[in-house]
Amino acid sequence: MGEKRYRIIYEDDHIIAVDKPAGMLVIETPNKEKNTLSALLNKELDERGVEPNAYPCHRLDRETSGVIIYAKGKKIQQLVMDEFKNRAVKKCYVAIVHGNLGRESGTIKGRIYNRNKKRDEPAATHYKVVRRANSYDVVEVEPVTGRTNQIRIHFKGIDHPLVGESVYAFRKDFALKFHRAALHASYIRFKHPATGEMIDFVSPLAEDMKSFLEKSGGKE
Repeated sequence: MGEKRYRIIYEDDHIIAVDKPAGMLVIETPNKEKNTLSALLNKELDERGVEPNAYPCHRLDRETSGVIIYAKGKKIQQLVMDEFKNRAVKKCYVAIVHGNLGRESGTIKGRIYNRNKKRDEPAATHYKVVRRANSYDVVEVEPVTGRTNQIRIHFKGIDHPLVGESVYAFRKDFALKFHRAALHASYIRFKHPATGEMIDFVSPLAEDMKSFLEKSGGKE
């Protein structure tokens, strides 16, 4: 497949919905990594003769797979980012967490430190268990707020860190092993910045997470 490991789910004159693979940065870090999703996507657009640059409207961290929205041009980017700021965007994730949660559904609340603003900020995360196994649960997660690494921090905070978590928990402390934090951005819904219509996009569960579930014998 070469450099292109992402998949374009949808594209029009204003937005692009992309299925991001795990392990790929959205934008470059101070290390100046070249093969970021933004760099590869813009390279493709240039090769196709598409004039506006593509700008991410939100972020997924390196380890997280799934759907991410890009805007063609800064003006469209700002319109979509305003929707995120106003909490008008519905985002859903699938996560695999260590252990079995006591409740089938609930809301995790806890303040998360914002390094840029140097202060704690309130955060809330809804979840629903959709599959149980002896040593883990599969949960559908809907972040109410959009703090950095919110899902990973919140589940660690209730002593059920994501399987494969290595930043907020120690992988060596758990019998279950996975090569990344088991988190997938599965669904997003928002108002199209040009047409005003509500649109949504779905990303099928990443193959590595699907394989983990098949091999570990999780049950509904």
